[in-house]
Amino acid sequence: MLEIKNLYFSYDGVPVLTDVSFCMSAGENLAVIGESGCGKSTLLKLIYGVYDANSGSINYNGMPVSGPSSSLIPGADYVRYLPQDFGLMPYITAGENVGKFLSNTNRSKKNGRIAELLDIVGMADYINVKPHYLSGGQQQRIALAMVLAPEPELLLLDEPFSQIDAFRANTLRRNLFGFFAENKISCIVATHNSADFLPFSNKILSLKDGRPTVFGETKSVYDNPPDFYTASLFGDVNEIPADWLSAGRGSVLVYPHNVFETDNGITAIVTDCYFNGSNFLVRASVKQTPVVYLSQFPRSNGEQVTIGFKANR
Repeated sequence: MLEIKNLYFSYDGVPVLTDVSFCMSAGENLAVIGESGCGKSTLLKLIYGVYDANSGSINYNGMPVSGPSSSLIPGADYVRYLPQDFGLMPYITAGENVGKFLSNTNRSKKNGRIAELLDIVGMADYINVKPHYLSGGQQQRIALAMVLAPEPELLLLDEPFSQIDAFRANTLRRNLFGFFAENKISCIVATHNSADFLPFSNKILSLKDGRPTVFGETKSVYDNPPDFYTASLFGDVNEIPADWLSAGRGSVLVYPHNVFETDNGITAIVTDCYFNGSNFLVRASVKQTPVVYLSQFPRSNGEQVTIGFKANR
């Protein structure tokens, strides 16, 4: 479906993306993750044809994707892109924004499609409201409905849940990715929030300074991150001496949920403790090595605890 080979892009002589290659099949969801400024948004724009690559190739369904130097209209047929600024027209209604790319030949069908999509994103009651009267999170949900309207095969979503309240975002993610699966829509999500992709993405592409650090299946990358940077994109992570796990020399990466309090283990001194809802996140120090773990009980600064570790996989 989508194949990218040896993609390079620079802006005013400054490298933005370097030697990016990956492929995805129809129906897959890919998460492009990385810190701010790593090239996530630029990659989506290249795939959509907003920019011309310096070198390399982008092919969608076997056809090259053209940039502005050779195509007046960016992107490939059946590909839709949602930028971080949403792309809404502020002085027409939410319903008119969602319907602006739909045919007017069958008004009943068009209106039904608009109502269906606004319901999916939880904005059915705002169909006649103009975006400039809505909050940023509400506008973002309208924009999500808008890019779905023309029945795309591939969606390019740039931080699609960034302004949506957490309690709404969880339900919205499940609704949207369920809709994608039912309608065989592929999706590439650029995000720095693991909640946006861990439950939903088949594959992950991690970028650092415009270079890929890893591309692979989501669970495999999570269980076997190639480095501390990639692991930290999923949340807190510990880098500890390998001999603490009887794992030889060097260091290993261990997530907080794989650190546990035990009667027989390594002595640590608590430095901070944070209530986390269902548990407590504890920061501790073992011989000047920082460790973060989850506990069912609150711990006090300076308290001595005994902890053990298990491998992530």
